[in-house]
Amino acid sequence: MERARSFLQSPTYGNVITVLSIDGGGIRGIIPGTILSCLESELQRLDGEEARIADYFDVIAGTSTGGLVTAMLTAPDENNRPLFAAKDIIKFYLEHGPKIFPQESVPVLGGALETIRAITGPKYDGKYLRNLLKEILGDLRLHQTLTNVVIPTFDIKRLQPTIFSSYEVKKNPSQDALLSDICTGTSAAPTYLPAHSFETTHSNGQVRKFNLIDGGVVANNPALVAINEVSKEIHQGNRDFFPIKPTEYGRFLVVSLGTGTPKPDEKYNAIEAAKWGVVGWLTSHHSTPLVDIFTQASSDLVDFFLSTIFQALQSEKNYLRIQDDTLGEKVSSVDIATKENLNELVKVGEALLKKPVAMVNLETGSFEPCHNDVTNEEAIRRVAGILSRERKAREAKSPIAKVATTSSK
Repeated sequence: MERARSFLQSPTYGNVITVLSIDGGGIRGIIPGTILSCLESELQRLDGEEARIADYFDVIAGTSTGGLVTAMLTAPDENNRPLFAAKDIIKFYLEHGPKIFPQESVPVLGGALETIRAITGPKYDGKYLRNLLKEILGDLRLHQTLTNVVIPTFDIKRLQPTIFSSYEVKKNPSQDALLSDICTGTSAAPTYLPAHSFETTHSNGQVRKFNLIDGGVVANNPALVAINEVSKEIHQGNRDFFPIKPTEYGRFLVVSLGTGTPKPDEKYNAIEAAKWGVVGWLTSHHSTPLVDIFTQASSDLVDFFLSTIFQALQSEKNYLRIQDDTLGEKVSSVDIATKENLNELVKVGEALLKKPVAMVNLETGSFEPCHNDVTNEEAIRRVAGILSRERKAREAKSPIAKVATTSSK
């Protein structure tokens, strides 16, 4: 089961293992889309207009909307190049967001209908998203991505996470699902979109069934899941990582992109929540507090852990987390796909590039600017330089490059 490879050579010929992680967050995927467009533009400035993000990362991980972006960046076209450039991500959300999350205006009965909908079924039927993913991704399967991907989901029948991983699929062919099914599954946020079921059939005729919901219930920030997948490969002796040791976290270069969170203490409070029953936890503030809370909690815990590890190893510069924790109530929604709100999200992403690099305060949980006066945009340029040099270093050391050089003489 061979897959088309990106231009990036094995980490064994380089200095760092490169990881890109993209959080879940529904329509807020526009925010990391803006950051990715900046990164790819800088890579193109360094290495030519054909450069794509999949050419520089050993693994790209994404949950929910981040899983969709991951597929867009890594699924091959007929020329074995990515289906989408990073600059196309924002256009994708602007065009399709209002159809994935159609906004209905019922001014008098809105609250009552919202409550009834929350009790009787998901807010959206998901048909447009499923059909769109089938149209875009066609028959492409997990093993065909241009670089390694990691996309978390949760199987509600087995009551356990199901991680779709390019590394795992080599050993477990039953994971080789259609990318469209994987993306539909990881995007199936409870109360917003319906759970997704499908099956895969092994060459020996064995059938595996999946019953999936949004991967955000376990790993809304999938950076740690991606690092874990790589660490398993190192521990199991994957030659792509020789002679790297499983404990060498300092060898990782991690770019982790958030989708934004509300301003602290703005959206919910304990006085209100103390009165909520099931309906309150599912519908208050025209949102779903229960979903908002567990997705943000999982994202923050991963960031706390990785910040601690990289600081302890004195490798802070190898971990870049770009996140905005100052969003207003409307713009922090996962599904308000009005033209006004979508345009506001674009502005949030653009403004985030101009903000200083921030690191989570391990005591307060708030993002605080680092004391180096470096903006996120400048940090992205620095990362692009590292990625460009790393790719060139691997090419110079790899046997493939040496054979090509010898044959050209």
